[in-house]
Amino acid sequence: MRVYLAGPLFSEAEQAWLRNFQLELSVHGYDVLWPYELFDQQEVRTWGSETAGKIMEGCRDALLGCDIVVALLDGTQVDDGTAWEIGYACANNIPVVGIRTDMRYGGEVPNGKVNAMIAGSCRVICESRKDAIEWLAREFPPSP
Repeated sequence: MRVYLAGPLFSEAEQAWLRNFQLELSVHGYDVLWPYELFDQQEVRTWGSETAGKIMEGCRDALLGCDIVVALLDGTQVDDGTAWEIGYACANNIPVVGIRTDMRYGGEVPNGKVNAMIAGSCRVICESRKDAIEWLAREFPPSP
């Protein structure tokens, strides 16, 4: 079972959280693709005006090679790139599992945690990494 791990990558805290979750998923038998590892950061700096297109195409193509998307939804609103990945996965019938550890409410529905379009695109929104791993093990067990 190949997992595309989506989430913001712009701070050391975000990177550390996602890296740790990547390791946890791997320990539980999932083959995890983390977009941060798709690109050599020094090479990215040399791409100039082609940077955005190359990043989008690389992430898009990688996502299409996965069985499921697991997306970190924390923050006052979902990261723009993560929202795009969720929408693209949904449009391509790739299931999405959200993780929202953030206690703040948001979105348009009573007691909603995220925007209705994001919530409606996720099969489930878990409140912790542990809950997400347990849900995945039940619904999408790792390949033997």
